[in-house]
Amino acid sequence: MSHAPTAATTSAPVRRLLAAGLLALAAAGDSHAGTGLAELPGPQGDGPVTVFYPSSGADQAVQRGPFSLQLAPGGQAAEGNRRLVIITHGSGGSPWVHTDLARAFVAAGFVVALPEHAGDNYKDPSTPGPESWKRRPAEVSRAIDAVAQDARLAPLVDTDKVGVFGGSAGGHTALTLAGGHWSPARFRQHCEAHIAEDFSSCVGFVTRLNGNLLDGLKKAVALGVIRQRFDDATDQAYSDPRVQAAIAFVPFAADFDMATLATPRIPLGLITAGLDINQVPRFHSSAVLAACQDRCTLVAHLPGASHGAMLSPMPPLHLLGTVHQQLLGDPPGFDRSVLVQVDAKVVAFFAHHLQPLGRTQRPAP
Repeated sequence: MSHAPTAATTSAPVRRLLAAGLLALAAAGDSHAGTGLAELPGPQGDGPVTVFYPSSGADQAVQRGPFSLQLAPGGQAAEGNRRLVIITHGSGGSPWVHTDLARAFVAAGFVVALPEHAGDNYKDPSTPGPESWKRRPAEVSRAIDAVAQDARLAPLVDTDKVGVFGGSAGGHTALTLAGGHWSPARFRQHCEAHIAEDFSSCVGFVTRLNGNLLDGLKKAVALGVIRQRFDDATDQAYSDPRVQAAIAFVPFAADFDMATLATPRIPLGLITAGLDINQVPRFHSSAVLAACQDRCTLVAHLPGASHGAMLSPMPPLHLLGTVHQQLLGDPPGFDRSVLVQVDAKVVAFFAHHLQPLGRTQRPAP
């Protein structure tokens, strides 16, 4: 089964979902004026939860770090579609690089919450990889709790059916919540077998192989650290019954038991990037698609995109280190205008699969 259509040649079911998403965007557009922004204290000592929500307040220019964003901080909340989506950021990530997708969700009536994953965020990148991956799913659950317990936001959402979207390490979290089982030992085994072909997946943004005499030393040091730290073969799994649909974009997936993803417990979508050198597709996203086949949905394939395609706005490259630029930057010729269509497909997927109880959605023609 082929899993590599272009963004313009997706299957008929996905085209119907796209049409449904565009209708949802149009229908919700008149109900509120702006994208509200709130920051909630994380439960149980977690970092803050950033929330985007429908607001009757007008958007204005807001500066967050290097990003100039159009948002309505503290704006009056407005009724939407009562659906909540959690976006789980990638390794070392922030909420702001997902603002464009969050705005697309809010335009369709969704509330969007982004937990700050401990030890693996832009303020504290101290424990990425399997140490963070063990914590992340429960952090998603507590972000749902935070929204449900907030006096201003709770009336906007029903938390019986929640969606999760994540890329890279966030994609790993999405796959876990979809029923996937993984272990640190499988991470080690993957790196032992494929350290040269999938080096960046094993070492992160520290360094790259450059085809010189230092490559052998880099691989030996990396494997020494990995073998010392990741020998736990215990299956890692997590389930939250409130999570009822998920999309993983360029996920880290080589440490999963693919048999556990063959039949996801919830509707699962994938977004893939043909030129991803950080999570090489054949070991990660393509392996998941081969396992689940027609039991999951290829929401979009971006043949000319790299690992950072869904970061929108993209961090200014001059603020990133050389390795980050190489792994996250857009390849020559990649047209970011396609992301508007991809965002609409993502919104459509969740609009379809998170319909409120008791409602049916008329199929798009």
